[in-house]
Amino acid sequence: MIASNDEQLKKLPRRLGLNGRKKAYLQKREELKRLAILSQFCHLVSFTLKKPRTQLQCGALITSIDIDVGSSQLGEKNRGRNDSNVNDYLPERYVGEMEEKAVPSLAKFFDELAIPVTFAVRGQLTEVENSIMEPILDSPIEHEIAAHGYYHRSFTSLSKAEAKKELQLISIGFQKLGLRPTSFVFPKNLVSHLDLLERFKYESFRDEGGLRKDGMFIRRKGQLYDVHPGFYLGAVYNPIFLTKIIDIAVTRRLPFHIWFHPHDIFEGGSVEKKIRRVFFPLYNYAKRKEREGTLKFETMQSIINEIKNARS
Repeated sequence: MIASNDEQLKKLPRRLGLNGRKKAYLQKREELKRLAILSQFCHLVSFTLKKPRTQLQCGALITSIDIDVGSSQLGEKNRGRNDSNVNDYLPERYVGEMEEKAVPSLAKFFDELAIPVTFAVRGQLTEVENSIMEPILDSPIEHEIAAHGYYHRSFTSLSKAEAKKELQLISIGFQKLGLRPTSFVFPKNLVSHLDLLERFKYESFRDEGGLRKDGMFIRRKGQLYDVHPGFYLGAVYNPIFLTKIIDIAVTRRLPFHIWFHPHDIFEGGSVEKKIRRVFFPLYNYAKRKEREGTLKFETMQSIINEIKNARS
């Protein structure tokens, strides 16, 4: 059963309507854009000063993409009851519409550059007919499909029984696609019930991030590996300092984990615009390092395989 978060609904009353909610969302995006360069600079300083905790054979760039909805049909199916679990500003249906347009473009972009990434997919997406999974599943590149909750509810708000039910639903849904996810990305990055992830045979997860918590490392937690987040790419419109962080990963042989949502790449409704302005310069720079043999592109699962093989 889907539960609403009343506190979040109070932040954005439904009386605003869709246009009001879109306006509030765009205002928030503008605030984040103004802070983006400062955030990159602070991350660069922090990563420069921190001592390395995980050294690899060479630098690694990991990308995870959180698909919170994936289909406008889910918003219609859930009739607004799940809106607050998905986004503080936008209805679930509208987020699904944006992701329906963004995911195929993202898959095409990473396929053309031959870069494997982790697509963290919400389990309920398997309940509806949709097209966004096709370009991922049919890709010649070995992208990873990770789990991203079932209804996109915060796991910190779920009892153990509720969390177990979600994990069971994820397993059943993914089996329809012939998949068994081994990486887990917590909705809203709120980490809880790691013992259940172990029980369901997950191997890795992405821990909570933010300026003070982001880092370039991978650590063991029980039987799981935390493929730690390094930077949230959502509001970045100029990768001026991110290329320098990639240089740190190369020089010190560290993992750099970037993550974002498909709906983050909308700029005035244009997906291609942000891909040209941010994604291409950043990942094209990383491809140069790959050709030099100093950087590898990894998924959450493949980097864990690398670590395990190195230790065996």
